[in-house]
Amino acid sequence: MLKEVFLAGAAMAASFSIAAADYPSRNIENIFPWGPGTAYASSQIITDALAEELGVKISVVSTPGGAGAKAIQKALKKPADGHTIIDGWVANLVLQPNLGNVDWKYDDFTPLWSATQVPFALVSRKNETRWYDFESFIAYAKANPGKLRYSSGTYKNLPHMIIAQVLRSQGVYARNVPYPQDGDAFKDLRSGLLDFTFNNPTTYKNNKDAFKPLVVLNEDKGVSTMFDNAPTVKDLGVDMGLTGLSASGWNWYLVHKETPQEVVDEMRAAMKRALDKAETQEKLISLGFYPSMFSPEQYEDIVSAVSSQLTNAQTAIQWEKDKLAGK
Repeated sequence: MLKEVFLAGAAMAASFSIAAADYPSRNIENIFPWGPGTAYASSQIITDALAEELGVKISVVSTPGGAGAKAIQKALKKPADGHTIIDGWVANLVLQPNLGNVDWKYDDFTPLWSATQVPFALVSRKNETRWYDFESFIAYAKANPGKLRYSSGTYKNLPHMIIAQVLRSQGVYARNVPYPQDGDAFKDLRSGLLDFTFNNPTTYKNNKDAFKPLVVLNEDKGVSTMFDNAPTVKDLGVDMGLTGLSASGWNWYLVHKETPQEVVDEMRAAMKRALDKAETQEKLISLGFYPSMFSPEQYEDIVSAVSSQLTNAQTAIQWEKDKLAGK
């Protein structure tokens, strides 16, 4: 029996070596969790650069549904041979598992390189007269508890968690008004029906004639350039309890846990070369996506911190609700 087990293991190891030597043996699919849009375009930029490095075509397969869960479910049904990339975003990789809506955790996958992050900033109208910077905004909010109105888009989404957490860290709260479309919220901010909101680099770029960033919700000074060098939370000494990628939207390319290590190594090296290209980075930044460039070795520390910190940020939404209810 021992001999049979040894021979079976040797045969499997040999097949893995052959697979790695032949990799990639066919075109690759990147299972993308959202519909068409700028996020899809950013993923296409990376996969085009990666395809050039690997010498095969990589198609971005849009698979929306279940807040990103449907895409991972589809990817997990594919062979663990490196010909399927799992495009893991904070929504389907961290938030859905934290909420108990799926049966996987972030550490059930093998990471390649992180791809991008979508940073946020708190913005108000450029012609606002009640405050002129983040400090005076907080002072006004403290003097008028619960009177200010903002929107994070939908209720209990990632921007809502982040905004509620930032405000809680400063001892203030405001009323979140849900909107089915972010664009409608931005129109109402322009008109004065809302007092402040969040922006990503793309929405800020499209509204910079009317909006002023109060604070960039990120510690990386490089991100600040995407908001016309507005001050970051680090510049202002604000401890919002969210570090690293926790206050951003982001994605990390992954593969099946059982993917042969030789294949993983080749994919990682190719993705690193693709992300290092100046042309790749320039294209991503032009879309409002900041190349995050975190290594596979950093995955566990970074994503575990995101999971823990966003779990705490979820409680900020209930805190906000209780404050508005007078509790």
